[in-house]
Amino acid sequence: MSYSVGRVAELSGVTVRTLHHYDEIGLLVPGERTPAGHRRYRDQELDRLQQILFYRELGLPLERIAALLDDPDADPRRELRRQHALLTERIDRLRAMVTAVERAMEARHMGINLTPEERFEVFGDADPEQYQEEAAQRWGDSAAYRESQRRVAGYTKDDWQRVRDAADRLNERLAALLASGAAPDSEAAMELAEEHRQQIRAAYYDCSHEMHANLAELYVTDERFTRTYDAVRPGLARFLRDAVRANAARATGS
Repeated sequence: MSYSVGRVAELSGVTVRTLHHYDEIGLLVPGERTPAGHRRYRDQELDRLQQILFYRELGLPLERIAALLDDPDADPRRELRRQHALLTERIDRLRAMVTAVERAMEARHMGINLTPEERFEVFGDADPEQYQEEAAQRWGDSAAYRESQRRVAGYTKDDWQRVRDAADRLNERLAALLASGAAPDSEAAMELAEEHRQQIRAAYYDCSHEMHANLAELYVTDERFTRTYDAVRPGLARFLRDAVRANAARATGS
C-alpha cells in the first residue's frame, strides 16, 4: 500500500512543499513513483518520516537527522532508548519552564512586588499564592478577593516570610495532632482549623466559615493542594478538610 504526497502531508501535518524538500535533499525519498512521475510513499517511508518529525521536534538539524537515520550500525532498540531519554529530558525542561511561568503569572496576578530571587527565597517550590488563586477562580470578583489583592500588593519579602512561617508552624501542629490519633472533629482539631481560618483572615481576606469550608474542599479535590499538605504528613489534607468542616458546623450550629 502506498500514499500520495498529499495524503502523507494530511496524515503527518507537514506541508507538501516540505515533503518535496525532503525528497530533494535525500532525507525522505518516496519508495515509488507513478508512470506520470508522482511521488508515492510506502509504510517504511512513513515510519522514517515519523522519526524525522520526532528529531525535528527536538531541534536537530536535517543533516544530523539524516546521519542518525542512515547509520548502518544503528540498533533500533538502542535508538528507541535514545529517543526516550531525549524526550524525558525535554519534558523535564518544559515542566520546569511551565512551573516558572505559572509562578510568574500568579505573582503578577496577586500583585506580589518581589524580585525573582526574593520569591524563590520565600516560596521555594511551594508558592502559597496558588491557594488564593484557586479562591479567586471559585468566587470570582468577590469583595474578599479584591481585599486580598489590595493587601498583598503592599507585602514585602519579610511580610511574606511571616505568612509562610506561620503557615508552616500550623501545619506542623496539625500533623502532630493527626499523628496522635485525634479525631478531626475533636476540640483540639477544631481549634487548629479556626487558627487556620484566622491566618487567612489576617493575611488575605475576611474568610467566613462557609468560605473556609468551601476552600478546604480543594484540599482533597485538587491534587496540588493534597500533595502540599500530605507532604507534611500523609492524610493531612483530608484531616484538615474534615476539621474545617467540623469547626464551621460548630460555629454555625449546623
